[in-house]
Amino acid sequence: MKKRTLLKASTIAFTLALTTGCQTAYYSAMESVGIHKRDILVDRVEETKEAQESSQEEFQSALERLTTLVNFNGGELKEVYNQLNDDYQSSLDAANDVTNNINKVESVAEALFAEWTDELELYKNASLKRESAKKLASTKRQFIQLLRSMRSSEEKMQPVLSSLQDNVLYLKHNLNSQAVTAIKGEFSSLKNDIQVLLNDMNKSISESNKFIAEMQKNG
Repeated sequence: MKKRTLLKASTIAFTLALTTGCQTAYYSAMESVGIHKRDILVDRVEETKEAQESSQEEFQSALERLTTLVNFNGGELKEVYNQLNDDYQSSLDAANDVTNNINKVESVAEALFAEWTDELELYKNASLKRESAKKLASTKRQFIQLLRSMRSSEEKMQPVLSSLQDNVLYLKHNLNSQAVTAIKGEFSSLKNDIQVLLNDMNKSISESNKFIAEMQKNG
């Protein structure tokens, strides 16, 4: 998808959406410049994949900061706290970005499948209608698998974020070696949770790549 065309269409769509408050206006504006729901879906899956990759980096950074903390043996503990807090806030922002992108993917997919289903009734050729219906069913199955993978990794972010927040808050009010010892006791479990999350995100990213390739192959 050409970025310049997409930018132009997005500007038109945004103006119309503000005026009407309707997703239909957005999709109509995009279609007016030749960008259909199928194209938007592929684009949004790509954006979600990129958001997940950014989120992986933030969680990995938080893990590395925690590793530094539990191995802390002198120096300015407040500085370590500030860095860990920054990592937590960045991870939270990245996680919210992932959720927003998944919601957008789901929204346009629902619109695409509803439109596709309605347009099946317009066919006069029974053979072509059957082939289109088969393709719709296949695309739906692939998308359901993709969405399930996205939501699975999204769900795993929340307990990790909660645990990170707990550690940040505890350290904030206990800038001493006892706090480090307490956090060290929780570190193994949190480290495992983050690793499971990163692995799950890798699976979701792989599913996104497969879905994008399939949509482009049959576009």
